[in-house]
Amino acid sequence: MPIKNYGEAIREAFDYLLGQYPNVFTIGQGLWSPWYVGNSMTELEIKFGKDRVIDTPVSELATTGAAVGASLCGYRPIVIHPRVDFALLATDQIVNQAAKWCHMFGGKAHAPVTFRCIINRGGEQGAQHSQSLHSWFAHIPGLRVVTPYSPEDARDLLIASVLCNDPVMYIDDRWLYNHQADLPPIKEYDLAIQGAKRIIKGEDITLVGNGFTTHLCVEAAKQLQSQNISCEVIDLRILNPLKIEAIWDSVKHTGRLCVIDGDWQNCGIAGEIIASVVEYLPIGTLLAQPMRLTLPNAPAPTSKSLESIYYLKVEDICKKIKTIVTKKR
Repeated sequence: MPIKNYGEAIREAFDYLLGQYPNVFTIGQGLWSPWYVGNSMTELEIKFGKDRVIDTPVSELATTGAAVGASLCGYRPIVIHPRVDFALLATDQIVNQAAKWCHMFGGKAHAPVTFRCIINRGGEQGAQHSQSLHSWFAHIPGLRVVTPYSPEDARDLLIASVLCNDPVMYIDDRWLYNHQADLPPIKEYDLAIQGAKRIIKGEDITLVGNGFTTHLCVEAAKQLQSQNISCEVIDLRILNPLKIEAIWDSVKHTGRLCVIDGDWQNCGIAGEIIASVVEYLPIGTLLAQPMRLTLPNAPAPTSKSLESIYYLKVEDICKKIKTIVTKKR
């Protein structure tokens, strides 16, 4: 199997979709520029033409509205926002129009549009260019939310998102773009049946992440293994609809839970998962209080020294987990 990084895997998905489905096109700002989209769309405009890889002026509202309208006319567009922060300028089309369309027409009409939004934080970019907002969008009924961690999921879940009849918020993270993996042949999946999955088996505690924080969970599990703490790692993958049976099964086995999320704690996905586990599992299943590790409840700083404190690190996660796993079964 070929080895590709996360960004290259996304490009492979675009190449496949544009090649196999003539009703797919992409639209947004900076699509021909690696500064905006990294290596995830390199030379696609040369291969498929600028009428299908459409680089637009800076108007998130206009590009998103055009994509939603096209989706109602038989197309499967992908509108790209090079930062998820910028998608806020098109919230009405995403939340009030696309997400509500199928419901308002009794399931007889669909808006199969994919909103690809990139998390592009760090590097002293400050509060207005460093958000993720995945918990916020996951709150909306009718809007599917996907946050891939692995290169394989980055490719295959993008394909599944575009082929889905519902509007999908596909959120990828620039901090993952250089992560490499063996990529098997492309296989089309039904997004509706996808959910959380276990990627590392463990005995002492369940770690749950999504997107980049799944990477942090994996690295923390590796470090803790050398200290005789066995972590099971669950990758959420899909935030809405939230199917977390894999987490329930894992916590039944380990008896402990820590959710790591690269968003804020207040009304976040970490709290939703913990609430679901506490509601579903019988009293006595948990051997320790569940824990959530998130960003501080403050906008991102611009200072490099403050960024080093603000963003979660593997060492911080390991330190917290040690406080939970005080004794083995």
